Amino acid sequence: MQHLEHDRLVFLALGESEADNGESTHLGTCAHCRLELATLQRVAGLGAETQGLTDLPDPPEHVWQGIAAQVRAAEALPSLTETRRQQVPEQISTATAVRAPGTTVESTTGTTAESSVSRLDSARRSRRGRGWSRWATSAVTAAAAAAVGVVGTVSVLRPDDPAPTPTQVVVASAPLAAYGSTPPAAKGDARILQDGQLHLHVANLPSVPGYYEVWLINPTTMKMFSVGTLGGGSDALLPLPPNVDLKSYSVVDVSAEQFDNNTRHSGDSLLRGTLTG
Repeated sequence: MQHLEHDRLVFLALGESEADNGESTHLGTCAHCRLELATLQRVAGLGAETQGLTDLPDPPEHVWQGIAAQVRAAEALPSLTETRRQQVPEQISTATAVRAPGTTVESTTGTTAESSVSRLDSARRSRRGRGWSRWATSAVTAAAAAAVGVVGTVSVLRPDDPAPTPTQVVVASAPLAAYGSTPPAAKGDARILQDGQLHLHVANLPSVPGYYEVWLINPTTMKMFSVGTLGGGSDALLPLPPNVDLKSYSVVDVSAEQFDNNTRHSGDSLLRGTLTG
């Protein structure tokens, strides 16, 4: 199944255009694209609530540069072959086309992370001063950019392919297990890369009304800080603060958070694991 392009979903989420008959038919049958569009629309809806804040300045350019850097870094990660094999067709990324069992699943898009960044940047700039608040435009663009970055890591998957050899040095890692009342099927893996980024892979997380946030916790003092948030996908690449002390902040935590403007941990941890290495 050929999914809708990410930048097209951004346009639909922002209400810049209406879905044509073919797109409407596809959205009616494709759970993956419906979920992604709904996620982008929720972000856009939050931004719409800021329409009256006309005196706010544009977000600083370094915010977009950080988004672009993460997209490029995600594109450079090796594809996670074994993980993708276990996904059902509706969960396979928009970069793949599903065929009969036992046959090849190949990339159907020629879009690279670099071209995706360029297109999304053009969309971001063209919307300034039009109907949407700057916050909504930046947030929706960021969400789409993060998704495109992960999709860019998928190449060609075959059932008998060996797991790819990592191209980046892993300095610490942690298996993540269900925590508290989280269903036991929930799990994940965290890898600290030599370039100072956290690569997170999760599976079977329970649905939440808000969003997922990633934390590093000092188990001795229980002090913690947020590393970033997870999007709708199963993988995320998050930059760590410079010179972070991973011997002290050794616990990786994934929590369920609400859209309540509260930056503290909700207390609802879904996954936890301790870094070693």
